[in-house]
This record gives sequence, C-alpha cells and structure tokens, in this order.
Amino acid sequence: MKLIIKNMLVVSLLLTAVMAKESVKVETTQDIQVYTAENKDGKITPKTIQTAFEKAGFHITANRDMNTPFKKQFKESSFDVYNLFTFYKKDAVLELAKKYENVGLFAPMSMSIYTKKGEKSISVSSLSAEAMAKIMKIPADDKVLLDLRALVVKALEEALPNAKLEKLPYQIAKAPGELVTTFSMEMEDPEDWEDELDEAKMEFEGELATYGFIVAGHNNLGEEFKEAKYEGYDFYEVYSICKLPVIFNIAKTRPEAGAFAPCSLYLEKKKSDKALTIAFPSVYNWVSSLAITDKNDLKVLEDAQKTMSDILTSLTE
Repeated sequence: MKLIIKNMLVVSLLLTAVMAKESVKVETTQDIQVYTAENKDGKITPKTIQTAFEKAGFHITANRDMNTPFKKQFKESSFDVYNLFTFYKKDAVLELAKKYENVGLFAPMSMSIYTKKGEKSISVSSLSAEAMAKIMKIPADDKVLLDLRALVVKALEEALPNAKLEKLPYQIAKAPGELVTTFSMEMEDPEDWEDELDEAKMEFEGELATYGFIVAGHNNLGEEFKEAKYEGYDFYEVYSICKLPVIFNIAKTRPEAGAFAPCSLYLEKKKSDKALTIAFPSVYNWVSSLAITDKNDLKVLEDAQKTMSDILTSLTE
C-alpha cells in the first residue's frame, strides 16, 4: 500500500510539473507581455519605472509622454498616462552584435507605459524573448537574449510590485508580409565611408521630416563598440522612429502596441562588407502580434510601411 501511495505521489508531482510547464507555454504564446499593477495612490509613475530600469543597469534613451502630443494634434486621448519608453543594455547588445548583425532591431527595445482614462492601475507592455528571436531570426534559446529578457522582467517586478501578467484577448495572427524590411546600398569607397554615410543620413533625416516621421532618438552603437575594444563594424547607428497617427490610432484598442514603438531602424556596415545595410521591423509585426483586423488601422500601418519603404528605396538606388 505504501508503495502504491508513493507511486501515486510521484505521478501527481510529475503531472503538476507538466502542467506548470504548459502554463508557462500559454504565457509565452503571446508576443507581447503586459504587466499590470494596482496604482490607486499613483505612486508608480513612468519616472519610478525608469528608475527601476536604471538600477538594473539599463541605458534609457527616452521616456516620452505621448498624451500631450495626442491631445495637441488629435484633441483627445484615451489615457491618463501614455509614455513610450526605450532602453537597452550596453554589454548585452555588444555580445549580441558579435553574433547577429540585426541586433539594432531591438537596440533600443521599446515599451508602452499606460493608464487608461479613469482607471487606477498602470500597465507596461514589452516583447517576449521568443518574439524578438522570431523577428531577428535567431535561436530562441540564445543565452544572452534570454538573460536580457530575464533582467527586463526582474526590473518590471521591481517597478510594479504585485503586478500580474495579463492574458490578452487575442491570438497571434499570420503576418501578411516579411517581419523585417531590409535594404542595402553599395558604397563607392568602402574604405573611406564617412562622407558617404553623413550624406545618406542627411538625406534620410530630411525625408523623414517631409513625410511626418519623428526621430525620437539616435544611438551610435558603433562608437560604443569601439570604446569596448570591438572593431567588427565600421559603423552601426540606430534611429528610433515614430509616426504619431500610427501609435495614436492603434493604441486606442491596443495600448500594448508601444512594445513596437518607436521603431528601431539601423544602419550598419561590417568591416568585411562593401555595402551598408538598413533594416527595421515591418508593420506586419503589429498586424500579427496584435491581431489587427480593423480596416482603418490596417490602412494607417500600410501607409507608414509604404512611405518608409519608398524613402529607403530612393535613398539606396
């Protein structure tokens, strides 16, 4: 009898372990992770969240209040708080850059910090490690990426005491296009690239302003790599780019969309290459990860995708 009970106990423990693993799988089937905490006293703010990430060793590139421009341009907002927060971990980005040229897609990473109008809670959205790996086309079990995500979660737990991971009311949809849009441009003199890069950046920034894109930040990762004694790239620069109508419209029903905004667009050239590469996460990530079906929202996204692609086509031809 004791043996039977013992065996039943073992089976029970094994089943519990399997169920626990399945529970984790359910959580990670969503590309976007949303943590929400009660905030009746208003003590948790975008600033206190930033402080928690700084303490965890992250470099903060922006913590931008979007509610003010929402109200100014569109005369309304669905939120009491809506911030777009961008950040990265310098040493982790360097280690990833040694293996993956497209690390700039998430250097910086993006989050939205929000409180819906009239509510007494605060939420933070971010991409899972699996989602970043899928978009970058790298192994999902990359240790540096998993450790980076674990540190993000730890900072979130510090910033949002007693927060709960939300189950979003939709499933990931099939992406209608490539998850990353990539262009390349042959350089006239790959050994003397400085002037050509400056000219390309000036033209690019001018076109962005013309078509209503905002440069929300700029990181010169190449200089940081050189300071760390890594000489694998001639240059590596990342623009954080946002188009206000896109995030305003999508955030009305998908406030967690800030996990993709602003978009990180990178320009890089490895020392062994003769061409520079430009790439950014396509809007099809929004369509897929956020399961967007509304025709107006899809049009806003497609227009932004087409305009950016046209700008880069003109730049690289």
